Amino acid sequence: MSGTSIALFLSVFMACAVEAVEAVTIVLAAGTARDWKSTGRGVIAALILLVVIIAGFGPAISHLPISVLRVVVGGLLLVFGLTWLRKAILRSSGYKALHDEEKIFQEELEAARAAAKETRHGVADWYAFTLAFKGVLLEGLEVAFIVLTFGTIDHNVGLASIAALIAVAIATIAGFALRAPLARVPENTLKFSVGIMLTAFGIFWGVEGSAGAGYKWPGDNWAVLGLLVFVALMGRVLVEVLKYTRNKPRSVVPAATSGKAGGADEVNNVDALGTTVLVQKVKPTRGKTASAIISFAEFWVDFIVGDDWRIAAGIVIAFVLTATVNISIVTWGTVPVFVAIFLSYSLSRVVRSAK
Repeated sequence: MSGTSIALFLSVFMACAVEAVEAVTIVLAAGTARDWKSTGRGVIAALILLVVIIAGFGPAISHLPISVLRVVVGGLLLVFGLTWLRKAILRSSGYKALHDEEKIFQEELEAARAAAKETRHGVADWYAFTLAFKGVLLEGLEVAFIVLTFGTIDHNVGLASIAALIAVAIATIAGFALRAPLARVPENTLKFSVGIMLTAFGIFWGVEGSAGAGYKWPGDNWAVLGLLVFVALMGRVLVEVLKYTRNKPRSVVPAATSGKAGGADEVNNVDALGTTVLVQKVKPTRGKTASAIISFAEFWVDFIVGDDWRIAAGIVIAFVLTATVNISIVTWGTVPVFVAIFLSYSLSRVVRSAK
């Protein structure tokens, strides 16, 4: 097995392991709190739909011209990887709570127990069915995306599929054997590592695709190792900078009275006697169909654009510059530099809002 194949296997395995842990946590919560039979049906229905999606889109992806495929896959991997890397940096620096599968499991468990039991379409417990279905489908789509993109662009879908199957099997067997969330899995460390890998591969393939046919990185596939080191160092530096910023003493500024209290859904009005009256905002109600369509659209927007549209916009600009400016240093350096700049800018916005 070559070095590229090993990197492919490890990247797919680690990314799919994280997604599998999250899916198993949801399924365990649904089955433990509700009904295992309905939960199992939800899992099977999601898997069937995933097979249909993969069968439909898999061949279409493989028939794209290689340059187009590299740009599309590179861009999506960059968005995907930078989303994970951004969250991992915020968690490591203390600006975001650490991902806790035990806590998530308990929250899912409580929500499942609190929901009313409803029979629909011949399913005894519709809530358990839909919870398991949505959890497996959403996490499964990310697994399918990782397998298809990595496998197709490296002409080794078989190896990518094996890595994904092993990761999913290990997470599933461990989860059901313990009948508890995989809280001991160092998921935050895994997500940081996977974010680094996806970002590095996204830069590698995106630059080659936007540069055009015949362009290869200096050192060919070995350039991936250099990109891995670059992204890892960038992530580590940003963590330390954010830690310093968070621990740096700052003066306390009195909060301005904006007329709001108790959160975004409450406002204060002052009556004729000068007494502050708390008024609850009324949220507009949506029908089930409209909510489902909006949720579906939001999922795909988030999947394609990521947590911060500015990062996605920076990636597009970097790809355009790489394709139009025929200078060696621009071709190979623009995307890495833009990634560092836009990721730093996105994190700085979080820091400013936290202050």
